[in-house]
Amino acid sequence: MLDQVDELIREVAGSIVLPRFRRLESGQVEQKAPGDLVTVVDKESERALTAGLSRILPGSSVVGEEAVAADPGVVARVRDAGAVWVVDPLDGTNNYAAGKTPFTIMVALLRDGEPAASWILNVVADRMATAEIGSGAYIEDDRVKTRTDGPPPGTMRGTLARHYFPADLRRQVNAHADAFASVTNGHHCAGYEYPSVATDEQQFAMFWRILPWDHIPGALFLTEAGGVVRHIDGEPYRPADSERGILIAPNDDVWHTVRDTIFPS
Repeated sequence: MLDQVDELIREVAGSIVLPRFRRLESGQVEQKAPGDLVTVVDKESERALTAGLSRILPGSSVVGEEAVAADPGVVARVRDAGAVWVVDPLDGTNNYAAGKTPFTIMVALLRDGEPAASWILNVVADRMATAEIGSGAYIEDDRVKTRTDGPPPGTMRGTLARHYFPADLRRQVNAHADAFASVTNGHHCAGYEYPSVATDEQQFAMFWRILPWDHIPGALFLTEAGGVVRHIDGEPYRPADSERGILIAPNDDVWHTVRDTIFPS
């Protein structure tokens, strides 16, 4: 099944997503909410993925980003028993619509509400990150393991996705961001941020808006690589969570160093 999902995602990328990159026509981009875009490609990609995943695992259900946009009640299915697919048909839509990278396709499989497997395709690079519970994390055929040491904050690079932070959190973050070697607002693509922490391109990322399709695939990938995904208060992240923000890091020491740097006692 893992290979079937891999093949489906690559097929959707090659037949739907890539052909219209930097070729979108007028009227093919809409605004779901201020600053939150959707394109015809998001919708076509989700339809193809939903049909294909349902064939691969008959009797399963699908929670797709655009299906939830049309019917918010669909998101409750992440708590359902049985097999549930969580789909982000085009992660980084704003980048895609602007003709920029990165953007990804992300899929996760939940079984009885718990992550079982995930796939993240960096579309332009044609590079697949996969994870299966208890079996580790891979980019293509190479196993990924996170760093195990605890560097000082002054050597760390990271993402603080401040766009969605509430005002008090933004002030707190801004007051302490200079303690790190480099901090950016991120790549506007969660499917890029998680693998980049796992491979030590950056050492942490903090998000406030935690929609399931944005974070379940990456969270499984990072934790299977040895990393840590927790709410800012230290509680473990769960697939049905949608509040309190999350901080991700390659290991427990880095997580605590970043959290304690931003929120000194």
